[in-house]
Amino acid sequence: MSEPSHDHPHDHDHHHDHAEDRWKHNGVRVIKGDRLDDNTAQTPGMYRQAAINHARVGAQKIWAGTVTIQPDAKTGVHHHGELESVIYVVRGRARMRWGDRLEYVAEAEPGDFIFVPPFVPHQEINADPNQPLECVLVRSDNEAVVVNITDVDPVEKPEAVYWVDPIHKAPGGQPDSGKA
Repeated sequence: MSEPSHDHPHDHDHHHDHAEDRWKHNGVRVIKGDRLDDNTAQTPGMYRQAAINHARVGAQKIWAGTVTIQPDAKTGVHHHGELESVIYVVRGRARMRWGDRLEYVAEAEPGDFIFVPPFVPHQEINADPNQPLECVLVRSDNEAVVVNITDVDPVEKPEAVYWVDPIHKAPGGQPDSGKA
């Protein structure tokens, strides 16, 4: 059996120097925590800093950074357009309100993840009077889309919403009745 002929020239004994070089500046990047960029969209009551975005590392499909909310503070109502967001609570206690009139509420603590679907009006609240709320934030695009909403008339007492499925039962072990 003879070797197949190739229509293009190449060296089977090529060196790997070029392959290694291509990843040197286009491979893994470490963004130091003290080098985050606050030149990103902001919402009153919170402080966002970008770690991963197109401008900093060439990210094409995600945005990641941090958010800090001072004790007993709350953000303005906002949404993130078509983007999906994931918030990971590092320190403090997050109270999330959402809906057209912020009529729903849920809380998260360190180690918990929060998912915010596209276009959902929401507000983050630091429910801890003694320490800042510190979170890691990841969005589904490299754009820092923030649409601040100023014409919301929040309900006085939002309805508590719990994650209930076959694995997670409502508080007290009762099936979720839909009411808090």
